[in-house]
Amino acid sequence: MNRNSFLIVGGLLAVLAFGAALAVYGDLPAKVPVHWNGSGQVDSYGPRWHTLAVMPGIMLMVLGLTAALPWLSPRRFEVNGKNNAYLQIMLVVLVFLAYIHFLTLAAALGRAVEMRAMVIGAVCAMFAAIGLPLARVRRNFYVGVRTPWTLANDRVWEATHRFAAKTFVAGGLVGLVLAFLVSAPWAPFVAIAAAGLAPVIHSLVFYKQLERRGEV
Repeated sequence: MNRNSFLIVGGLLAVLAFGAALAVYGDLPAKVPVHWNGSGQVDSYGPRWHTLAVMPGIMLMVLGLTAALPWLSPRRFEVNGKNNAYLQIMLVVLVFLAYIHFLTLAAALGRAVEMRAMVIGAVCAMFAAIGLPLARVRRNFYVGVRTPWTLANDRVWEATHRFAAKTFVAGGLVGLVLAFLVSAPWAPFVAIAAAGLAPVIHSLVFYKQLERRGEV
């Protein structure tokens, strides 16, 4: 996937999200649910025009940010690098946003939606999907495990991201299972938090090992 194909696919997702909201707009109530608590109960409502503007607008902003970050990147820290890992990660984010949009539309139309499990499960699935291309992300200031130690040394960055790719996939999959099997909403987040923290610790430990050997 190159930049142009990403923008086309991402743009189509945003248009599809807007078009779906427009198609059912007349069937929506004047107030639609916009937020759910940890128990999956609606705790906030907003005007139905939110379905047209909020999530499709956020998706367009993500598209613009994705296009802008390579230009904003300093030399030798280009976010795009020589592969498409960055674009794959951003596409995962866009798919996640589109999924949440359609889930919210379904709830607004009165469909029975297990919002807590569906949203938390989607977060965990996104976490796992981001892990798949994570090992190929080159050193940059915007995407990846950006600690002082990974940014200071290419070897630390590359080793940490190979490790993070495994922990993200494992943590995301464990969290996805827990989202549907465990009633406590915090359990899946413990799994992905541990998966996210482990690479941070790895980067510090590996950097200090190189430092003791005089290799940094």
